[in-house]
Amino acid sequence: MTDFVATKAMFHLPEGMIYLDGNSLGPLPKATAARVEQSITAEWGEKVITGWNRAGWMAQPTALGDRIGRLIGAEPGHVVLGDTLSIKVYQALAAAIDLVPDRRVILTDNGNFPSDIYMAEGLIKSLGRGYELRVVDPEDVENHINDDLAVLMLTQVDYRTGRLHDMQALTAMAQAAGAVTVWDLAHTAGAMAVDVKGYNADFAIGCTYKYLNGGPGAPAFIYVAPRHIDSCQPALSGWLGHEAPFAFDLDYRPGTGIERMRVGTPPVLQMAALDTSLAIWDQVDMAALRKASIALTEQFIAGIEAQCPMMTLASPRDPAQRGSQVSFHFEHGYAAMQACIAQNVIGDFRAPDIMRFGFTPLFIDAADVDAAVAVISDVMRNRRWDDPTFKQVSRVT
Repeated sequence: MTDFVATKAMFHLPEGMIYLDGNSLGPLPKATAARVEQSITAEWGEKVITGWNRAGWMAQPTALGDRIGRLIGAEPGHVVLGDTLSIKVYQALAAAIDLVPDRRVILTDNGNFPSDIYMAEGLIKSLGRGYELRVVDPEDVENHINDDLAVLMLTQVDYRTGRLHDMQALTAMAQAAGAVTVWDLAHTAGAMAVDVKGYNADFAIGCTYKYLNGGPGAPAFIYVAPRHIDSCQPALSGWLGHEAPFAFDLDYRPGTGIERMRVGTPPVLQMAALDTSLAIWDQVDMAALRKASIALTEQFIAGIEAQCPMMTLASPRDPAQRGSQVSFHFEHGYAAMQACIAQNVIGDFRAPDIMRFGFTPLFIDAADVDAAVAVISDVMRNRRWDDPTFKQVSRVT
């Protein structure tokens, strides 16, 4: 059983702050600064370019990929890190549609993260082969799975409400119809157990700066199922996905296995930071994490609904149908969230009216939930949000 008291002590949290935004940017592990400094001074500083070999920089994307693979139920050797999540969306979707060359429909939902949709739009526009991106309500996805479908592309946990898609059931339905699946695990990895192997997923992607605490701009990951890994074609054929990068051939030949999904030079300092946070995650039992997460979110919902009737639950009430976040509708949600932040309860806002709170048992406990509810209640009952300062919208909400 994971000791969450011990893991909480491993994170730097500013004095007096209750941090309920780890679903957007995870807090800093205390060991990260020293690890990154070591990478800067002892590796980059002393080894300079020889660090690629002597410090193992070139092997980081697959070594760290396997550690993330454990958290998402992937087979060893089938997850690699690098680039941004938007790039990984493009890679996975391009590879997926190539596997179904006689179909033209890509299905997603309007709860998907907009960047995923934008990347899909850009890809199909550049291909110019008559592809259709079909965007439906989340509840209506299964009704649009039919024999025309090429790819089902979904984010498992809705970034706004925390609504949880049944990944196993929808994957089975799509594949029975002859389609390929692409799952975005940005709000899943590190929030709950996933079993991409057991669910028979084709492709999965995700980021590491949210629940996995890799830091701002930390690299994304991509998973490719073993049955596809030697046949999928990388649309972004970068030099590190080449069979022999340092042969410097002028013609691209995809590398073997998951190596072919590498694109550009890996971000070494960011991977050093991620290495530190994964050292914490290496100790975490995902079933215990999920149990603790549900307890915290249930406690939070009960507290808010008892004290703040002006807030309406936007997340599914059934914990089995939501991820590790809780969202509430409130007409003045942006200003209210700024008022909460001013009192050191950190969540975030998603348009048009959603106040969003993330719960990570690694550093949030029951006492934090009670304290957060008390602050939010004070903000709401005393209309502390009704202040012009809290209504000035910042670039990042």
